[in-house]
Amino acid sequence: MNHFFEDSVFFGVTLSFLSYGLGVLLKKKLKLGILNPLLVSIVITVIVLVVTDMDYEIYYNGAKYISYLLTPATVCLAIPLYEQFEILKKNVAAILAGILSGVLTSLSCILAMVLIFNMNHKQYVSLLPKSITTAIGMGVSEELGGYVAITTAIIIITGVFGNVIGEFVLYIFRIKEPVAKGIALGTASHAIGTAKAMELGEIEGALASLSIILSGIITVGFAPVFAQIH
Repeated sequence: MNHFFEDSVFFGVTLSFLSYGLGVLLKKKLKLGILNPLLVSIVITVIVLVVTDMDYEIYYNGAKYISYLLTPATVCLAIPLYEQFEILKKNVAAILAGILSGVLTSLSCILAMVLIFNMNHKQYVSLLPKSITTAIGMGVSEELGGYVAITTAIIIITGVFGNVIGEFVLYIFRIKEPVAKGIALGTASHAIGTAKAMELGEIEGALASLSIILSGIITVGFAPVFAQIH
């Protein structure tokens, strides 16, 4: 089976798009939070690779082209922020405090978990960038000497988890302010959480977009400090 797809440059891209499209279709039809399109596409892709006994490298040789769009897609999130710039100016202190507290809480929770489960340093630094976008998180993990592959997986899991349960958590804690919703989703679950924030409203999406940028910058600054603790 590997030889059949070795010459197909676009097999990985095709599989990724088809599985994601199916995820979008299922989400719209069944309207279940667990049916996050990204989660569905990951499950389908894994099943296909396992059933066909295909080497991951063969799949990745085609799918890697999608990753080239990750950074420009992240930059494009500045557009909704620009459209809501007046709200940003009116709430700048609260926004910065919310993002900073979110980043420090994330890093502190990782430190606590590592101490509880007695993980080694390399595993620890691999988990530190879990709540920032992959484009930044991979660089942070590599710089700190972590497992970049694990970091990528953890970032995706964090984003999907935030997308799936984020709205429910906001409801449980009765968070109704759009600015607070956007900051919470963007800081905790980066771009995938921002997708959920955009579903909730324009203000939520704009503030989540800002949170991705600032939480990434703050994490780049604080992650090396936390890395020295363990």
